[in-house]
Amino acid sequence: LPPDLLAFAQEQPPVSTSISVPIPSPRPPPAEELIVLPESTPDPLEPMNRVIWEVNKGLMTGVVKPTSRVYRSVVAKPVRTGIRNMGRNILYPGRLINNLLQGKWEGARDESYSFLCNTTLGVAGFFDVAARWRIPKSDADFGQTFGQWGWDPACFLMLPVFGPSNERDALGLAADFAAQPLIYFNTYDFSPENPLTYVGPYTYVNSVVTYNGLTDTVDEYVRFARAEADPYSGIQFAWTFAKSNREADFRVHGTQEDASLDTLKSAYFSYKDPEFPNRCRTRSVRIPATGRKLKFTFRLHSGTAPVVYIVPGLVSHRLAHAPLALAELLYENGYSFVTVSSTFHPEFMENASTAAMPAHLPVDAQDLRVALTEIDRRLDASHPGRLGDRALMGYSMGGLQTLYLAAAEGTPASPMISFDRYVALHTPVRMTYGVAQLDEFYSAPLGWPEAERTGNMENLFLKVAALMDKPPISEGPPPFSTIESRFLIGLTFRFSLRDVIYSSQRRNDQGILQNPIGRLRREPVYREILQYSFQDYFEKFVVPYYEAQGLGPSTAETLAAAGDLRTYAAGLSDNPGVRVLVNQNDFLLPAGDVAWLRATLDPEQLTVFPRGGHLGNFSDPAVQAALLKALAGLKASPPGPGNP
Repeated sequence: LPPDLLAFAQEQPPVSTSISVPIPSPRPPPAEELIVLPESTPDPLEPMNRVIWEVNKGLMTGVVKPTSRVYRSVVAKPVRTGIRNMGRNILYPGRLINNLLQGKWEGARDESYSFLCNTTLGVAGFFDVAARWRIPKSDADFGQTFGQWGWDPACFLMLPVFGPSNERDALGLAADFAAQPLIYFNTYDFSPENPLTYVGPYTYVNSVVTYNGLTDTVDEYVRFARAEADPYSGIQFAWTFAKSNREADFRVHGTQEDASLDTLKSAYFSYKDPEFPNRCRTRSVRIPATGRKLKFTFRLHSGTAPVVYIVPGLVSHRLAHAPLALAELLYENGYSFVTVSSTFHPEFMENASTAAMPAHLPVDAQDLRVALTEIDRRLDASHPGRLGDRALMGYSMGGLQTLYLAAAEGTPASPMISFDRYVALHTPVRMTYGVAQLDEFYSAPLGWPEAERTGNMENLFLKVAALMDKPPISEGPPPFSTIESRFLIGLTFRFSLRDVIYSSQRRNDQGILQNPIGRLRREPVYREILQYSFQDYFEKFVVPYYEAQGLGPSTAETLAAAGDLRTYAAGLSDNPGVRVLVNQNDFLLPAGDVAWLRATLDPEQLTVFPRGGHLGNFSDPAVQAALLKALAGLKASPPGPGNP
């Protein structure tokens, strides 16, 4: 740490002697208590696949995305839908052949009915008449056929342009491609000996249809590729279950839990306008302590308006669905906004963090404040007179950091940014309690018999893969038991922790990991890191790091107290600009912590909703109304002398 920041870390926080923060003692779990995830498709060609992924990402980002914006402005949505319908109609022969090869006689019949209706009444398939008549679709390809015949994929492949696949589906794709010209003969020469039989008009039509389809999905592809710490790894794992020929068992075995089921609904909170991310702008600022540039995303109103800085949750990116959805809500209601990545996300860690790894709340929050100061100065200089009152809004871990900065506002004046309002959404009170809950959720499958554990996890992933292709469930709870819903939450955060540890050890290798920390070959070290819990991260990585930095005696207790909002009770209660929104059944917030919030904050500063789990009710109109109410009173006039 830089000397000035080390001094800051040693002075903060003033730990109250009335606060007891238990620190679990290190205990390696026995082998039978380790969660072993189901194996994904083997990836022996990972270095080559990652290179192809980067090429594909560059193609989508640099070519398809910019040209697609022009294409969408010229070709209206109904026309693009019609072209997509025609493309599917043209592929009917392949679906017919594979339905027959798989013994799906009803599927072959339904596809024949659809083809006949769409070709005649639907103007060569431009209009999907069959869908209006509710004729079922029965998609089938050679990859599925090979799988039904017993071919289990043995090698993950990232194909140029076509993306994720495996050796079975890659061969199936080639067969699908070749099957069409065998039926739609070349216009100029129908003889099988002519090699042009395998190209000709079909090739051009297929290229047009493929590009047309990409134009409606490329924005989400690019956003995902930028927002995820390692999108390749997520795709490689998910592809195993998304392309499995097995059917998921959707029956719920065991009890269901409202808190974790409510939390899963957070996956459906997203921006409504698909063009909204394109209307935002991304710039960067140089961070003085690191000398590197940090990106931020923003959108300002044409006139002067209050500005809300959005800080997302643990390992979330500024372009993730939740911060962009909050940004859209704010912008529609007259606020300008800025989004930054979490201090736990590799983008922030590698460009703006003064510490090698996040976990010490005062240091992380100070790094965040420095970054926001630089961003605010740049925006104020490039858009003079358009930034009104400033507000800081954070959710989950971002909410914890927001409240720390609110409590620290009474410290001696500094040239860094201050805020007129601090809004914390679904914030935990104690970091140590929150991460312990996440570890417990990840271990939920230990509640299953050992002999059934792997099969149950595989079925859970099959259910998730099947549900991703369906609209959000509006009636009844999601089809997950308590063990399943808890494990999904714990697994999501465990993957996030994996990215934190990997990024931190690339910057500052402490010699703890046994496998090489490579860029192109990550599977072995990822598998090793996944066995580390949040408690392990705290005890084996963070505590030794800060002990080496000279944080002082009782480093573990100091770090734990620094991550406890009760430490800063006086500063929070003295700040009238604080607003907090939480849920009573948030698994990160036990009843005692809710009671502490009620005792610390005035009634108008705290809103408690009875349900929603953790982040699960952002789509609720009542929650959105309370969120906007928390910002009420911010002025559009330029800031006074208190702000830079």
